[in-house]
Amino acid sequence: MLKCKLVSFLAVAFLFAGCSKKEPAATTAGGTPTRKILRYGNGTEPQDIDPHVVTGVPEQHLIQTLSEGLVSEDPQMNTIPGVAEKWEISPDGLVYTFHLRADAKWSNGDPVTAQDFVQSYQRELTAALASEYAYMLFNHVRGAKDYYDGKITDFAQTGFKAIDPRTLEITLLQPAPFLLHAMNHYAWYPVHIPTIRKFGGLDHRSTAWTRPENYVGNGPYVLKSWKPNQVIVTERSPTYWDRARVKIDEIDFYPIELADTEERMFRSGQLDITNEVPLTKLAVYRRDQPRSVRVDPYDGLYYYRFNVRRKPFDDVRVRRALALSIDRESLVKNVTLADEVPAYDFVPQNLLGYRSENSFQADIAEARRLLAAAGYPEGRGFPRVELLYNTLEKHKIIAEALQEMWRKNLGVEISLLNQEWKVYVDAQHSQNFQFQRAGWIADYVDPHVFFDLWETGNGNNDTNWGNPEYDRLLHSALSTHDNTARFAIYQQMEKILVAEMPIMPIFYYTHARLISPRVKGFYTTPVDNYPWKYADIDP
Repeated sequence: MLKCKLVSFLAVAFLFAGCSKKEPAATTAGGTPTRKILRYGNGTEPQDIDPHVVTGVPEQHLIQTLSEGLVSEDPQMNTIPGVAEKWEISPDGLVYTFHLRADAKWSNGDPVTAQDFVQSYQRELTAALASEYAYMLFNHVRGAKDYYDGKITDFAQTGFKAIDPRTLEITLLQPAPFLLHAMNHYAWYPVHIPTIRKFGGLDHRSTAWTRPENYVGNGPYVLKSWKPNQVIVTERSPTYWDRARVKIDEIDFYPIELADTEERMFRSGQLDITNEVPLTKLAVYRRDQPRSVRVDPYDGLYYYRFNVRRKPFDDVRVRRALALSIDRESLVKNVTLADEVPAYDFVPQNLLGYRSENSFQADIAEARRLLAAAGYPEGRGFPRVELLYNTLEKHKIIAEALQEMWRKNLGVEISLLNQEWKVYVDAQHSQNFQFQRAGWIADYVDPHVFFDLWETGNGNNDTNWGNPEYDRLLHSALSTHDNTARFAIYQQMEKILVAEMPIMPIFYYTHARLISPRVKGFYTTPVDNYPWKYADIDP
């Protein structure tokens, strides 16, 4: 075990808890039960916690702590009841009827109703809000895209309908066998409409409704306090329907961007779970402290995003030259060190049985030929290019490694620019970059989530790339009735991506982190969801 920094008795009394149904509650010297507090490294300061306006993983961790959708999932990724205690699907797969729990409540005591979901979806599909995840609704639900585009103005004409306060009906455009899995994503979560109306209006971003004193959620935890760039404190909800299962009294989220800082806090007992492990220390932990390190599967792609309207990346030959000229095997073996898989296609292999048939390969000679054909023989005349990445040690080290590969293999110089998370996200969504570090974690377990991302105009595309044939194939895939036919269409779509390379795949993620042996029952799924109510922590 690593040595922990000594803390005062009073600090221990405040930080650690020991209530259990099977054992007497741990107490302070005065007999007061201690609280179970878990301290989690969340990577960076979140952009927001409004589920209709965010897109990042740090935000996801918080929203899934504070909110709950119609369905949930257990640690084995089985879809289980959430706010809806049961549901039926029509024989043709087009109509889903959800029956809400009588004891589902908001943190202010209001009942969670079917109308709450309908109004939440109406807000997300309001074009003025510009929700990046609105496509998750309008690609599947009848009339949703027409409402978003302003072709219809009566939301009652969409496929969302509150039959009564506890019955919600959703009618689809076509069968979607992955819909229940998709509903675990926060795009399908409800928000408390009266609170949002009170603090700024339904079609405004970054209003005061997400402040701790105003926030109303329906998840296992409530928002207790938020000190920007310091800590976000969540506390077990007294109104959550499954509160008897929740064991940890408080989860504190620390926005720490530097892995070295996280690791020091972990060693000193200030963090129970980290977001990262310093690349220079991962091998040491795996050798000397194997109980404290975990490397989990992670259905995600680490890639660089090109802005295809900015020179020189408006030329596909330049995009392909950069993609073909890097040594991914060396990168994962010598730099990232966490068993990542080099990516030569766009979907993690064997995701629900899908395997890419259109992979590319590294080819330095072809990369040099392409660059010369684009007008930059041996890199001569190549313009000033800046790679943008969000502040994180791992991103910096990877960028420096690729920077050297491009210098050596192509003779081009790439400058690096890092920005803190909020600024980086703003630059991404405004396309204020030439090319940019990015990552995409599956929103649900299906290859579709790696293909609908690149539809023309998708809120998370951010490359300015689009292809009419790709879009046609995407909607054709949605209308198929079995995975064999659907996956065959995805192969055609991936062939287009390989040819046009709007993004540059680098590797498929794993997730390495440090976890204190005090933490029990902590599960993370391959899409980075945390069913916190199954976790516990020893005092």
